[in-house]
Amino acid sequence: MPNNFYRRLIEASNLFSFRDYLVIPGRSEVEPSQIAIASTFSTNIKVNLPFISSPMDTVTESGTAIALARLGGLGVIHRNMSIEEQVEQAKKVKRAESFIIRDVFTISPGTKVKDAIEIMTKNSISGLPVVESERLVGILTKRDVSFAEMGTDVSSVMTKNVITASPTATVEEAKRTMHEHRIEKLPVVDKDGKLHGLITIKDIYSREKYSAATRDSQGRLMVAAAVSPFDIDRAMALDHHVDALVCDVAHFHNSNIFNAARRMAKEISVDLVIGNIGTAQALKDSVSAIERVDGIRAGIGSGSTCITSVVTKAGAPTLFAVAEMADAMEELDLEIPIIADGGIRTPGDAMLSLAVGASTVMMGNVFAGCSESPGNLIKIGGKYYKPIRGMGSASAREKRFAVDRYASMAKGIAEGVEGYVSYRGDLQIVMDEFSAGLKAALGYAGASNIKNLWEKARFGTVVSAPSEGAGMKDIILPGD
Repeated sequence: MPNNFYRRLIEASNLFSFRDYLVIPGRSEVEPSQIAIASTFSTNIKVNLPFISSPMDTVTESGTAIALARLGGLGVIHRNMSIEEQVEQAKKVKRAESFIIRDVFTISPGTKVKDAIEIMTKNSISGLPVVESERLVGILTKRDVSFAEMGTDVSSVMTKNVITASPTATVEEAKRTMHEHRIEKLPVVDKDGKLHGLITIKDIYSREKYSAATRDSQGRLMVAAAVSPFDIDRAMALDHHVDALVCDVAHFHNSNIFNAARRMAKEISVDLVIGNIGTAQALKDSVSAIERVDGIRAGIGSGSTCITSVVTKAGAPTLFAVAEMADAMEELDLEIPIIADGGIRTPGDAMLSLAVGASTVMMGNVFAGCSESPGNLIKIGGKYYKPIRGMGSASAREKRFAVDRYASMAKGIAEGVEGYVSYRGDLQIVMDEFSAGLKAALGYAGASNIKNLWEKARFGTVVSAPSEGAGMKDIILPGD
């Protein structure tokens, strides 16, 4: 038996967390309103807000992903559902808005009014292009079917003389045409009459309202999705509907996972984000084993619903993990975006994560309490809450084993908990608060943007409780 246990304990790394450090205030040259917090999620995805929603089934489905992308962040849709359901969730984000909607719901002239109404109701749309042999022959709106007989063919009630736009139309041209003809939908057709897409006044308004949104080259909202590195079928199904795939593994530093992720990286066309990892050696081994890595999730066992470090006494707190990644990146001369993942509940936690080298922060607890997250509001003792559960919890694992054939009972113990979080309101309200808080935090650090923060941040260790709000014990707050 080795006899160097004591030496190994003495030489052990200091696994510091958010409560252990503060950023020391520095001289600032700009006001908080002038500070930029745009950053990078992965190699090809830029975000105007460095906030990413976690792929938890109580956090991110299409509702959260749409709301967050509109504001400039990014959502990662969870994988606790069938492949078909996850693809449809991604499609909902892509369909939510675009200058030209390419994935258009259409009907034929022989479709019954009853069926057309059902399609519009099911997909929350107010109009359908009518297509025959790929050519546009009319358009059907809710106004057209208001008093129509349910068994009537749409050809008898549709608008036949359709105002259209060319595939090269600009936003301004589309707005002028829609205003001139007092219409809200503008089919896009080529010179042969073939339908290429649809422009709606709603999407134009949304584009102007959400000018900082995270959009792809076609003007659609961007979205990412979680996958198992072993589930190549899911990855391939999602590849053309998302902008990034996120390997959803609690402990990525594993030879079998490396082999699977390496194969996946060769098969997909979108960005690949790996993780979670917690040490510099894990980063080095990962980039050596996988030819293409576009982003890295850092942190093991730090989430509010994760009990890995309690159950197993193994973990890498988010702040420690990010610092390890950043130092290893510098050593290897790499610039792969780091996503700080786990335990981030305040703008200050986010600032610390960014200060030690992260490009974005991933949050679950914060977004779980928003209106747009999955799950219903629950009233307890006069206050409202929303459900949350860790993806390592017993109930989440049970669902994953039922819908994901690549999920295996590799561990015989749950590493997550479930419960409720306080209702926070609309996601926009929460993001406005976090954005303002993060800008104020950067202002205290003397930084004008996130990269500037990497250079300027100076850290101090918290050695006594009074530093956390000196004098607060003597203050009586309302409601005490």
